[in-house]
Order: sequence, then structure tokens, then C-alpha cells
Amino acid sequence: MSAHALQRDPILPALRLVAGKKPAVDDIYPRLFDAILEQRIGPSSRFTEDSLGETFGVSRSVIRRVLAKLSQQQVIILRPNQRAQVATPDAQQTRQILEARRLTEMTVVQLACAQATPAQIRQLRELIARERECIQGDQRGPAIRLSGEFHLQLAAIAGNGPLAQFLNSLVPLTSLIIAQFQAKACTYCAWQEHVAIVEAVEQQDVSAAVSLMTQHLDQLETKLLKHH
Repeated sequence: MSAHALQRDPILPALRLVAGKKPAVDDIYPRLFDAILEQRIGPSSRFTEDSLGETFGVSRSVIRRVLAKLSQQQVIILRPNQRAQVATPDAQQTRQILEARRLTEMTVVQLACAQATPAQIRQLRELIARERECIQGDQRGPAIRLSGEFHLQLAAIAGNGPLAQFLNSLVPLTSLIIAQFQAKACTYCAWQEHVAIVEAVEQQDVSAAVSLMTQHLDQLETKLLKHH
């Protein structure tokens, strides 16, 4: 994908200055990730720090930090003296990622049941509401990203830093796999299942929370592996 193609792409609008501030990494990351999830930038796309910097109206150093974050999450591959490339996980990687997530997220929901405050439960519900709106509005990229963010927010509530960090290397990659192998946003990680998990966490029902999370990830794996 050329710099000119990126500039014309409505999915990648240039970010305007807000209150005299230039867009930062946290502003650009979700927009670039959404573009990848919508496959506006795909495995065969050719993009550079310069072309992305032009698109978003920021310096190469900011773009470099966004790409570094996506690289840490294994969404893109960075190699010395080569252009960045979007990853293409295969069936074996998908199976291993979901297996690691199941083991991790069973512990996460147990901890969340003990830790979650009413304010944190509200935040989870707000996140699900945004996810649902994006699905209903056919905003595929943001819907998939927000679905993943639900799991990351649950991990943050659990209060175990290493577990949250580990999930942060698995969830975005799962989102990429969903985007590459699922035809419609409404067919993957269902928001209704997220609602049921939150209700179990709110009631501090550890058994139900673990069972629902396991089912949720099992169903996701079944759907994803159908496409390999």
C-alpha cells in the first residue's frame, strides 16, 4: 500500500490537532489497529513509517512507538532493514494462543471476582455497550478491538500485573486472527457472552465465571479453526 493510497483511505483519517496537542501514541494506536483489523492494511500491504506519519500528521518517532507496541503484541512483524508487515498466524498458532488464553483467563476471572469494585463493573458494562454499538453499526475493526479490550480490562481488574501483561501479548493477536478468518463481525466473540461473564463477576460467583469464560473461549476457538 503506497503513501498516496493511505492518504486517500477514509478508514485512516488524518487526526486533527486537539487543544493545540499533536496526536500521541494512544490516539493513533487504536486507529491503526482498526485499519489492520478491517484489512485496509493487510499482510501484502507495503507501508512505511513515513507514509503512516504523513497519514496521521505526526513524526516518524511517534509512528515508530505505535509500530513497536503492535510488534510487542505480535500483530505486526518488524525486521531490521525491512518494511513492517502484518502477521498471519496459522492454525497451530491459533490453537496455542487460545490454549494459553484459557489457562490465563480462568485465573483472571477468579481474581476479578474477588477484586472488582462497582465502578469497575460499570466500566466493563460501558465497554460492552460500545462493542455492541460498533457491531450494530457494522464498524468491524472497532468492534473486534473493543471485544479484545474487554478481556484486557478484566485482566487489569484482576490486579495481577504479569498476567495482564501476558494477556496483552495474546488478545490483540487473537483479534487479528478473528479479523483475518471471520467474515462478519457479529459471528465472533459475542457481546452477550461478555454480559454473562460480568454478571458472574459482579455476583462473585467464581464457578460460573470460570465456566462461562472457558465456554466463551472454546466457542471462539471452534469458530476460528473452521476457517483454517
